[in-house]
Amino acid sequence: MICRPAIRCHAVLRSSQPGVSAATCASCLGRRTFSLRSQSTTPGPVEKLNIDRLSERSQQYHRNRRLFLLSGALAGAVSFLYTGWKLKEALAKNPTKLDSSLPSTDPLASADAADRKVVVHDDQGREIVATGNSTVPHFPRTIKLPSYSSDSSEAPSPATESLKLSTTEYTLVGLGLRSVSFLGIQVYVVGYYIATSDIAALQSTLIKRVNPIATTLVPGERDELRTSLLDPTQGEEIWNELLERAIPARSVFRVVPVRDTDFPHLRDGFVRAIQAKSASVGDHGDDFGKSVGDFRGLFNRGSVPKRKELLLLRDEQGRLTVVYDDGRTSSRQLLGTIDDERISRALWLHYLAGKKVASEPARKSIVEGIVEFVERPVGTVATQVL
Repeated sequence: MICRPAIRCHAVLRSSQPGVSAATCASCLGRRTFSLRSQSTTPGPVEKLNIDRLSERSQQYHRNRRLFLLSGALAGAVSFLYTGWKLKEALAKNPTKLDSSLPSTDPLASADAADRKVVVHDDQGREIVATGNSTVPHFPRTIKLPSYSSDSSEAPSPATESLKLSTTEYTLVGLGLRSVSFLGIQVYVVGYYIATSDIAALQSTLIKRVNPIATTLVPGERDELRTSLLDPTQGEEIWNELLERAIPARSVFRVVPVRDTDFPHLRDGFVRAIQAKSASVGDHGDDFGKSVGDFRGLFNRGSVPKRKELLLLRDEQGRLTVVYDDGRTSSRQLLGTIDDERISRALWLHYLAGKKVASEPARKSIVEGIVEFVERPVGTVATQVL
């Protein structure tokens, strides 16, 4: 059974009418109601698009664009290089400079001028020098210390120590960090101070050692002195001779821990230093061993918090005085005194010279401070440290 559409063309229904052609009927059959799809197969403009060809054209466009941008960047770089080269040639043709060269005797003309630490002032106007450590960031450029004395027949204690009213000013020569183990654990900052009035004697002795007729040392002579002081053998000979002659007469090592420690720990390090230099200072006789034992006894105490000050003083006779500032009292406490000058000399040599020193940065800093002293006329005190 064939189903026919319920709605027929008007021309078909009236096929009996004369004058209606078959073509008209065919066109009517092509126009159906909106519910029926047209049978027209005429291709539209969208059907003529080629996706592959469009994709290829897009890729070609972006490829050309990238090449164009890259060419522009290369051209810009070449232009910069060419312009710089032409400027260099133009400047080379006119080497005139506004700054004159420094004379060879000027301290800033030396090779180590950039390594020197300039003295600065804190908020209270005090002169300070940076240490390079965040826990103990600064050391004072000068310190004033009284003359300590105690009755050697009594055990030293804060209650029995007497303090003279006269004070001595000490000037910082150099400083550095003391580190231990292969991990480089920082223990304390140590600074070497010399009595300001004794610097002239040290200047004169070292200058005459290099050049007997000079009043100051020129750069070549300063380099010679620096090399001698840094040499393990020559440096120890020079400092051992100076200390035996009490030059400088009064000096201080200022020790400030950067981490909490204790007196026994510091004592063990100091005793090992003295024993390592015992052959250099002459450990003949039992009295040297007794002096080392007395030195040990000064450190039979408790803890030493960080940032607290420990002073090791050496006077004209070579006597060693140990002073501690715990921050709880208004004045420093005298821990005791060792009369044997070999103890202080051995301890000083451990910081100043030798193949293995307590702190290599401190030794180099001290040497640079000494070199700065000898580049100025005898009797003047440097306004910069290192």
